[in-house]
Amino acid sequence: VQLVESGGGLVQSGGSLRLSCLASGSIDTITTMGWFRQAPGKERELVADITKAGSPTYEGRVKGRFTISRDNAKNMVYLQMNSLKPEDTAVYYCHADIRVVTIEGTADLEAWGQGTLVTVSS
Repeated sequence: VQLVESGGGLVQSGGSLRLSCLASGSIDTITTMGWFRQAPGKERELVADITKAGSPTYEGRVKGRFTISRDNAKNMVYLQMNSLKPEDTAVYYCHADIRVVTIEGTADLEAWGQGTLVTVSS
């Protein structure tokens, strides 16, 4: 599975951005998809994720401001970010959980995109 993000950039505080992630490869093995972010000097953290059935979860600080969505037909996952704050500045990574089932058993893997930079100026 390969993931390619787009949509990052520079925005003023209070503004909006929409991130997109296109999945390719063995897409039928993808289960949950999500977005992580990593700010300078900090650990990577989960922002939001969404199951194959469309059930989302959000990290507390983005709840009510960010919306994750998924289009399984297009192999896309999106992150609509509104009311952006300087503390949202980070590299945002698309993530996918992958489950591979074979006659020998089940393997849980993951895939990451290359990241897209979001910078929010004050």
